[in-house]
This record gives sequence, C-alpha cells and structure tokens, in this order.
Amino acid sequence: MAYETFALVYDEVMDDSLYQKWLDFSLRHLPANDLNLLELACGTGALAVAFANAGFSVTGLDLSEEMLMLAQDRAISEETEIQFVAGDMLDLQDIGTYQAVTCFSDSLCYMKNEEQVQQVFQGVYDLLEEKGTFIFDVHSLYQMDKLFPDYSFHDQTEDFAFLWDSYAGEVPHSIEHFLTFFVKEGEYFERIDELHQERTYPLETYMEMLNKVGFQCNVYADFEDEAPTETSKRWFFVCHK
Repeated sequence: MAYETFALVYDEVMDDSLYQKWLDFSLRHLPANDLNLLELACGTGALAVAFANAGFSVTGLDLSEEMLMLAQDRAISEETEIQFVAGDMLDLQDIGTYQAVTCFSDSLCYMKNEEQVQQVFQGVYDLLEEKGTFIFDVHSLYQMDKLFPDYSFHDQTEDFAFLWDSYAGEVPHSIEHFLTFFVKEGEYFERIDELHQERTYPLETYMEMLNKVGFQCNVYADFEDEAPTETSKRWFFVCHK
C-alpha cells in the first residue's frame, strides 16, 4: 500500500481536534515554549508541527518509517523545521538530550507489560536535562474496562469504509481493537486489517514506576487541569526530573 493511501487511513480514524487539546495542555504545563522537545510516537507529525509552530525546537520519533515519511511531507508543507528519527521508545539511547518529552495518544498503552513501561520511563528520565518535563497520557481503568469492551464504530464514504470493533483482552485492563479498512484503489477496494492491543494499569502503579526512576509527578484527567475521578477516560501525567 502506498504511503499516501496509509495517510488517508490514519487521518480518517484520528480526531483532528485532539491535537489542539494536547498542544493546549502541554503549553499550560511546560515552563516555556522555546524548549528543545522530543515527541515520542509522533505518527504523521500533526502534533510535532503544532509544537514547532508554537515555538519549540522539535524532534519527532516513531517506530514506523512510513509514518515518518508522511510527517516529513507535512513539515515541509507547513514550512517548519523538524528533525524526525526512526526509533523505538524502548531504546532512547544516543538520540541526544532534551528539556521536554511528550508521549500522547495513549501510545504507552501499546507497551506489552509493566517492564516495558518502566523501561520507557527510565529512558526518558535519562535523556531529560535537569529540571526537564515529561508529559504523557494513557487510558484510564474506566475507559479500558467499562467503555471499550464491545465498542463498535462503522463509517463509510464513496472512497472509504472503516470498521472498528473492540473486545476485552486476555490480561487485566487490556483491550483488543480490530480495525478493517476498505480503501478505493482505481475501480476496486483494497482491504486492510489491523489488530491493536492496548493495556493500562492503576494510577498507583504508574506513580510507583515513575517515582522509582526519580520523577515527581502530578496527575490530571481528560485534557483539563483537574484531578481524575472514577469516570475519567484519559489520565495525564506531568512529571519533573
């Protein structure tokens, strides 16, 4: 599949309004907007471009080289200077040091277990400069256990159809998203199937892991500067080295 087609698939499933919310939350919790910032799991670069336009010096890291091709094209079209790096957030050595690191869109929920989450936290701590800030979000227990199971969403246009069905995973607080895309290619439709597996943990578990590597953190919920409640969908962590 050409990466232009992949862009259509990715952008179709993303809610564009979330990028502005992630940016606004970050701006409220970062000490300045001229920081050297690393965005983990930057995807197609929409948020990286928003950070650059807000005055940050941005490096975007993603595991998918296909995503990074799209991100580079986006940065060029927006006339922004962003360095994009192909890499795994489980191995953050030799990519420099930063004053701020972000990881949004519940990307940490794709880690397979606590050990991998802990490994990411340690890697981020090691590359942050003194008094640096790490901001990330994850799905809450309420979102994972109550809202996602048996979730179903279908959408279609003349050139595109999308089916999203979610089911509880095999381990506690996990979910499996079954995604099917039908993308028009000439006279025919190409079918693309994906399985996305996510997992989250209690707030106390995240705090223990973060404190273990040396972070001091505050926790908020749902893009607001408010403490989480039992029905919060997304937890936000603002961590200081």
